[in-house]
This record gives sequence, C-alpha cells and structure tokens, in this order.
Amino acid sequence: MPTVDRVIPLLVYENLPTAHDFLVDAFGFEPGGVHYDDDGSPLHAEVRAGHTTIWMHRVVAEQRLNTPRVVESVSGLVVFVDDVDAHYARAVAAGASVDSEPRDQPYGEREYGARDLEGHRWWFVMPIVAPVA
Repeated sequence: MPTVDRVIPLLVYENLPTAHDFLVDAFGFEPGGVHYDDDGSPLHAEVRAGHTTIWMHRVVAEQRLNTPRVVESVSGLVVFVDDVDAHYARAVAAGASVDSEPRDQPYGEREYGARDLEGHRWWFVMPIVAPVA
C-alpha cells in the first residue's frame, strides 16, 4: 500500500508576487520565493509557516483554478506520497473522480489530481528523481 508522506496547503492567487510579499509582511510567514516561467510570468510561489510550507499557485482557467474572488471554493490539498502511480490506481479503484492523470511536471514532480466524494480537490505528488549519470 502506498504511504503518505506530508500534506501541503495550496492557495490560488491572481498576483503571486504581491500575495507572497503580503503573506510574509502581514502574517510573518518565512519567504519561500516566487518562481517564474521562461516568459517571466509568475508560475509558483511558496511561504513557510513554521514547519509547514504553503504553496501558492497562479490562476489557470482551463484547470478551474481560481481565487475565492471568482468562485466560492477553490482550495485543495497537495499530498506527497511515495508512489504516485500506485496511489492513482488505488484512488481510481475506489471511485475517485480524476481531474488529471499522473504526469511529470516541469517543476520536478510527478502528480495527478482527483476529487473526493464531496468534490474537494486533492493533488498527489512525488518528486522526480533525476537519473545519476
């Protein structure tokens, strides 16, 4: 059976750099930085609250990722597991509604997205280990 490693809250923002700085300045979170794509657009940010990292994601309309300003509930949880593909198979067998099948991401992780029976969003993730040359 796949084991669960950790859970990371993920929040969606329209302006990642401003939101990042606000969380650091207003709430005293430790900065984790803002990551940009090749075109210079903010792609991902994170802050830390104690031992917990909070991921900040950009708005992505085609994935229905938006801020609470636009939709009433858009949050979800990111859960690290030791084997994304085995976890995916178990979730599908149990009747989870799949938003995205397992795939490698450009930011160094393999992940899939699913919803529980109440429609809450979950992303299950594992780091991609680069082969040793």
